[in-house]
Amino acid sequence: MSQQEHRSPGMIRERSRLAGTLVLALVVVLGAGCQMKPIPESERAANFEMALTITRAGNLFTTHTPVEAGFDRFDPALVRQYLRGYAEGVTGRGDEGCLNTSFDRLLALGRRDPHDASEPFNMAYLAVRGSNAVNAVSRLHGEVSRRIFAPLFPGWPISEVPVGHVTNGVHVPTWDSAASDALWTKAIGKQGWMGDLEGMSERIGQIPDEEVWQLRADNRAALVKYVRERYARQLRRDGATGDEAVEQSRHLFDPNLLTLGFARRFATYKRPTLLLADPERFARILTDPQRPVQMVVAGKAHPADEPGRAMVRQWLQFMERPDVRPHLVFVPDYDINVAQQLTQGVDVWINNPRRPFEASGTSGMKVLVNGGLNLSELDGWWAEAYEPGLGWAIGDGQEHGSDPAWDRHEAEQVYDLLENEIVPSFYHRNERASRRSGPAWSGRAWRS
Repeated sequence: MSQQEHRSPGMIRERSRLAGTLVLALVVVLGAGCQMKPIPESERAANFEMALTITRAGNLFTTHTPVEAGFDRFDPALVRQYLRGYAEGVTGRGDEGCLNTSFDRLLALGRRDPHDASEPFNMAYLAVRGSNAVNAVSRLHGEVSRRIFAPLFPGWPISEVPVGHVTNGVHVPTWDSAASDALWTKAIGKQGWMGDLEGMSERIGQIPDEEVWQLRADNRAALVKYVRERYARQLRRDGATGDEAVEQSRHLFDPNLLTLGFARRFATYKRPTLLLADPERFARILTDPQRPVQMVVAGKAHPADEPGRAMVRQWLQFMERPDVRPHLVFVPDYDINVAQQLTQGVDVWINNPRRPFEASGTSGMKVLVNGGLNLSELDGWWAEAYEPGLGWAIGDGQEHGSDPAWDRHEAEQVYDLLENEIVPSFYHRNERASRRSGPAWSGRAWRS
């Protein structure tokens, strides 16, 4: 994928705004370290280096972006305007309340080449040099981040660049539904997530598969109710009477059908229109009279990201087809509340970014704690968690850039999995209510 693609305003602003603000806090901490006692001018430089060493011990930098273009960079003139006085003091002689160092020394902390006067000030470089440890948010993201930060450690083998990883997780009580919480509580107690997790898998393993399957039905029914209520409100805003809106929304979706979900920010690297690579084939999957499928799509693009907005329009145009209209719903105004409803209610969560640009991703974890399953690219957390029987994987675990032929191959892979494994196994389980449909629809995914 080209750097230009990664520099879309939506991606850069989302990933860097908060991170850049927090990195500036590091400068404030460093300033406090420099002011622990009055410093003679002759000792200013040594004091700054000592303060940098002391404060570094308490700082941990977590990098969240899988692309270098996601780091905040600032023109040196802009940094000079706002930080020179803080570095040198108003008089340039180390006034009280400043860093007691030269502005050039501060700039050097945010540059790959401290002697390049034209190089922008990179907030991530400042964070690396001002922190005792650096971690990525998944194992694969750690590998990517070591390549990104390798220029700061010339001569080091890539595998030894000091970037570790702590894979992201989710706060289960925030994301599980009331029905899911009741089942978790039955298995591990109300405070099960608050202490030692030893023995939890064994206790969860005692939940009968039939109860997990019933949980799926309850959560799916709650999602259908939510979608109908939102659709009724939309119809009323469009001019329908209350009774008309209720009647029309009452026929939307079926709580007994396999329900897919896709919700995220629409950006090119997330490939939100991968399922539309062959619209006729996807339409046949949705409208199969014996095994129909329904899907909820949600998301939005950054206002300045025209390719992302075009992909939203592509979904909306596909949904205008009379044959697929009863099987698809696009939920506008995607936010954390919509995400909560979808991750609790869908049976299968689809996530198909281009590897390795997911970093971690946590939406699939939220689905998992509600009894749902993942159909996801082998990227981020799923590259670590996936094993056969716990859901379904897209891709081959390798990186293929933005190759259109590979995108098409993975689209075909998704269609194949839906047609030959996911849809048949769901309806076999629904009809038989037994374990003979395989481990995917049992409680095994929870226990793992």
